[in-house]
Amino acid sequence: MPRAATTRLGDAVLGAGLLAGSANVIMQLAHPSVGQGVVESRVAGGNLYRHPVRRSRTTVTYLAVAALGTEEERRAYRRAVNAAHARVRSTAASPVSYHAFDPKLQLWVAACLYRGLEDVHEAFLGPLADPDGELYRSSAVLGTTLQVRQDMWPPDRAAFEEYWRTAVERISIGPEVREYLMGIAELKFLPGVVSRALGPFHRFVTTGFLPARFRDEMQLGWTSRDQRRFDRLCRAVAVAVRSSPRPVRAFPFNACLWDLRRRLRTGRSLV
Repeated sequence: MPRAATTRLGDAVLGAGLLAGSANVIMQLAHPSVGQGVVESRVAGGNLYRHPVRRSRTTVTYLAVAALGTEEERRAYRRAVNAAHARVRSTAASPVSYHAFDPKLQLWVAACLYRGLEDVHEAFLGPLADPDGELYRSSAVLGTTLQVRQDMWPPDRAAFEEYWRTAVERISIGPEVREYLMGIAELKFLPGVVSRALGPFHRFVTTGFLPARFRDEMQLGWTSRDQRRFDRLCRAVAVAVRSSPRPVRAFPFNACLWDLRRRLRTGRSLV
């Protein structure tokens, strides 16, 4: 299948990318302040272990509205997320300082999301034909939908790589955050029968999508045999993705955007 000269942000949001979702969460929470902020969060509705469906829907909807939504929809979702984020801040007992409104922390999260889009695109659609093209430039919206300023987004792909290299040097996952994240990798936030049945496979896929530095922080082993198995899985998924029509490729992101629009029309809570 010939590759387009450039890739739009909306075209890079693939439902199959959810296979890499937990790996991306681990990457985000590998920043000590982000990880501690999530683990200590007192916002019950945003707790994955208490409300797995609601929390997952919120995350997928954020990506959907950032990539596929209108400016008005982004502003509405920003207001809803801000209301929840206002309560996510460190206390005197916290081992690190954090605030969910910190644009530098949000930039890190947006950078992880962009890196995840790149990795998923390469795994299922092939390398980007134009790394400095529309996909990269428009991905600033992954952060500017919240508090990241446009001028904070690295101006080109080379600048992003330098930002990423420097930021990754500072990641650190402590025991408390590692336990929380291992539970995500093993689906322990779902009913026991689901976790036991699918947890080993999900942990394998999650580990496969993690860059080596993050695997090391998570203390996850990975062998050449594991890599070969993972590559075979990605090739099989790629065949399905490339043969699917666009609406199928975009599911469930398009469904979450439809739900957001329905909630806006009916005045229901967005998060």
